[in-house]
Amino acid sequence: MSAAGRETDPVDAYVAELTAALHGPPRAKARLVEEIRGGLVDTVEARPDRGLSPDHAVREAVREFGTVAELVPGCQRELTLAQARHTAKAVALTAPFLIACRYLAGTSGDVGAGLIPRTAQLLAVHAAGVAIVATLLAAAALAATGTLARRLPTAHRLPLVVAWTGTTAGIAMAVTTLALATAAALATNWPLLACAGVLAAVCHAAVAGAARACRRCARLPVPGTPGLG
Repeated sequence: MSAAGRETDPVDAYVAELTAALHGPPRAKARLVEEIRGGLVDTVEARPDRGLSPDHAVREAVREFGTVAELVPGCQRELTLAQARHTAKAVALTAPFLIACRYLAGTSGDVGAGLIPRTAQLLAVHAAGVAIVATLLAAAALAATGTLARRLPTAHRLPLVVAWTGTTAGIAMAVTTLALATAAALATNWPLLACAGVLAAVCHAAVAGAARACRRCARLPVPGTPGLG
């Protein structure tokens, strides 16, 4: 099939419209869209109206299979939950490293004299303490979207809670990075604090993007899901 033929293919147009309307983890979204594409193709091929034009055949199949507007709410709910789980996993995997940064900052006794280095070290210690709460919330979210999801209904606001948990953890990581960088610049024993700062920065990069995507998904106006925004 030529490039022009692919561009005007009604199934491709349907899939493109659906893809543009959905938001979520790229892999989960691609897998879901591919499953729907396969189902639509099967529906088109199963129709007995062999004399119909391709466009007409697809329109009839879509009427039976469901329009994009009809499929988006259910698909987006699934992807929003997947994004919440992805974000919770990112927090659960990175927050313990922030606790390690707290330990490193607390055990580095020589940060130099003066208010600024001491304040920076204490700020790093206390900001990293947020990681303990974030880890517990992330673990609870993973349980609620995993094993428990098969037995209990998932709360509508859970994705938003996960999004703000990730956001809070990300802010704590950014503050910790800045505080450790300041302390390292003024400390005699700077390599230890510098390593902790790099570790905090890496954790922040891993969590911030996932939390931002989760906030976006949780705020989408999806019919039938009150409380997500």
